[in-house]
Amino acid sequence: MLKLESVSVAFPAAGGGIQPVDGVSLEVGETERHMIVGETGSGKSVLLTSILGLGEGRVTGRIVWNGRELTGLSEKEYSKIRGREIAYIPQSGGGSLNPLMKIGRQIGEPLEVHRGASRKEAFAAAVEALRQLDFQRPEYWARQYPHRLSGGMRQRVLVAMGTIAGGGLVLADEPTKGLDAERREEVARLFRRLSGTALLCVTHDLEFARTVGERISVLYAGQILESGPKEAFFQAPLHPYSQMMIRSLPEHGFQSVKGFAPSHQEYGGMGCRFAERCPKAGEKCRKPPPRLRMGERQVLCWYADGGS
Repeated sequence: MLKLESVSVAFPAAGGGIQPVDGVSLEVGETERHMIVGETGSGKSVLLTSILGLGEGRVTGRIVWNGRELTGLSEKEYSKIRGREIAYIPQSGGGSLNPLMKIGRQIGEPLEVHRGASRKEAFAAAVEALRQLDFQRPEYWARQYPHRLSGGMRQRVLVAMGTIAGGGLVLADEPTKGLDAERREEVARLFRRLSGTALLCVTHDLEFARTVGERISVLYAGQILESGPKEAFFQAPLHPYSQMMIRSLPEHGFQSVKGFAPSHQEYGGMGCRFAERCPKAGEKCRKPPPRLRMGERQVLCWYADGGS
């Protein structure tokens, strides 16, 4: 379905370029819900936008969608895929909606662009999409402007916009950011109800990832540190960083992750990028760690397999 092979994203910067995404490889299977978790600045959003050519960085590596190489496509070629084959749901519902366009028009527009629907047909489909997303009086809300909607309602509108034209994959960027607990659960229900569609979602919200995801990948300082089935990740995380993340959950007493991630400018001269914060770090961590494969799981660490 979707396969990323050694994907890196580089940007020019004063004093030399930076590479906030560095050698990421992962796969999203058909109808799989794959969550990428990590703290702010880890490269999650940059990675997501690079899949659809929406970022400004230089992308290297391979991004393969249903056997087709996406890296290097022209804007015209990308426009045929965005919204039709791969949906993108950006973060911040309020800032991602056109304040001068009514909700029904915005939701239905992908059908007009990608499916040749008339404006009347697109509006009717938008109303039905809102009904499916638990809007009471969907026709009324379809005729309103974005400022009339709550944060949770706007997030549901973005889900409708991203999925109305069909397609096999939804990319979601921090869909619970800024939402209260009730609205986060509302969004979680929406994603659990997606059928026949794969999901690649980036989030810093571990509870949301646990509720929605089937597979978890941990992104830190531009690299995937651990990836595997959700149950294994939450029950027995392999990487020291993952273990610290799990201990930060309520059932473990909110033990905060100590220290700070390195800056983008530091990446190039480091061995293990987590070593400065890691309680297990040793002399060998001055060198880049190996990627270990353990059945369905993989981890980037010198010590995750119990070695010394």
